[in-house]
Amino acid sequence: MGAGRSVCVIGAGLGGLSAAIHLSLRGFDVSVYEQNETVGGKAGEVVIDGFRFDTGPSLLTMPFVAEELFRSAGADLSKVLTLQRIDPLCRYFFPDGSVFDAHADERSMIYAISHFAPGDVDGYRRFLRYSKAIYDLTSEIFIFNSLLDVRSLLRWSSFKTLAQIPRIDAFRTVHESVSSFFGDPRLVQLFDRYATYNGSNPYQAPATLNVIPYVEYGLGGYYIRGGMHRLCEALKDLAVSLGVSFHFRSAVKEIAVDRGRVKGLVLSDNSQALCDAVVSNADAVYTLSHLLKGGLKRKPESYEPSSSGLVFLWGVDAVHHHLQHHNIFFSSEYRKEFDELFVLKSAPSDPTVYVSITSKTDPDHAPEGKENWFVLVNMPSLSEASASDDVDLMRERVLRKLRDSGVSLEGKILFERTISPRVFEKRFNAFRGSIYGISSNSRGAAFLRPPNQVRNPKGLFLCGGAAHPGGGMPLVLISGRLAAEACSSYLQ
Repeated sequence: MGAGRSVCVIGAGLGGLSAAIHLSLRGFDVSVYEQNETVGGKAGEVVIDGFRFDTGPSLLTMPFVAEELFRSAGADLSKVLTLQRIDPLCRYFFPDGSVFDAHADERSMIYAISHFAPGDVDGYRRFLRYSKAIYDLTSEIFIFNSLLDVRSLLRWSSFKTLAQIPRIDAFRTVHESVSSFFGDPRLVQLFDRYATYNGSNPYQAPATLNVIPYVEYGLGGYYIRGGMHRLCEALKDLAVSLGVSFHFRSAVKEIAVDRGRVKGLVLSDNSQALCDAVVSNADAVYTLSHLLKGGLKRKPESYEPSSSGLVFLWGVDAVHHHLQHHNIFFSSEYRKEFDELFVLKSAPSDPTVYVSITSKTDPDHAPEGKENWFVLVNMPSLSEASASDDVDLMRERVLRKLRDSGVSLEGKILFERTISPRVFEKRFNAFRGSIYGISSNSRGAAFLRPPNQVRNPKGLFLCGGAAHPGGGMPLVLISGRLAAEACSSYLQ
């Protein structure tokens, strides 16, 4: 199909890897240009003194998306990766001292709620049905297809979805909707949290994002043995087997355009890579505002960035038997935390702290008697007024939060590495240091992320967490497929 036609892919993150595989399967000559030393983008890994850390996503949902990608290339994901269902999904620590284990298995979850908040058992059943209904209504049109594909909008199933727009709950906020199902404020806080999966504010984002809990609780959450980065490496190996070429430490300075059509890339050393089309897995806002020049350049001010994050990688000289693979330590004033993040643009005074310890599942990720802690707190996106990353301030607040929850790390942190908002901005060209590209704090932003096909110039396509259909490992893989399909149609 694509004999003799070439495509350059900018970035070797999950979206770029997915796009490269799909394009190669269609017969195109595919070259991937990555400014860093390896594949994965934010889904990288760090190994220090016998401790191993993932630096990005820590949970895989919708595993069938990755399985279908391998299957399309005649490969079997189960032959190269081992997926392990995580149970409990997460252990939650609340400011009042209570602890709750969340489960994907509905029976186990209902049993847990019946002991934690007995009056909300029926509310959870109703909420899960409601969340599934949103998934059933929106997945075909808003997730698995490109919104630029008019044919997808003309399908009977799409007409049925559009006729039932009120049922996708786009006119309430996440918090308003969650509060209508649960009476216990701790469960409201727990399910409000899912808006942060794409860097949004549950008090502003449309309740349609309540589809996310179904993806986790209804379809299950998985860990990849050896670490989440193993998926990136497996995809690279698959791409290489299909003839895709990779060029590392090759930063792209500009997308070259001639008479309204893409003609190649200009690299940082001023060399050129000519091609018939470009798929950018770089941040969508960065692509449109920095890699295009002249009248084609877009202004980034029209986009609201998602939240950023501050990551601490800690080698911990202790084993905490009361902690799980995934742990959340909640703030005492959740609304105030999001006001600080999105309105005041300040470091949260009482942060919610996420701790992932993969050595709970993969013991060899830390030396015996020790643990590898990936610690994440939400941070505001960068602005011109941002003077620093507040690393020292936030370390103090995180340690205080943990100490108040009964976890003291005094004298137990053997070493530390940090990934700050400025590191996200510099290393990954992330829009204002955002982790998820743009926020979904309005109905328009939630449904109209930058599309997979750019109308001007012709021959430019977008994938990744900042493009349609959004962030998270499965959606980013889907975005690569959608960009590849649009590119293939353009080159036919």
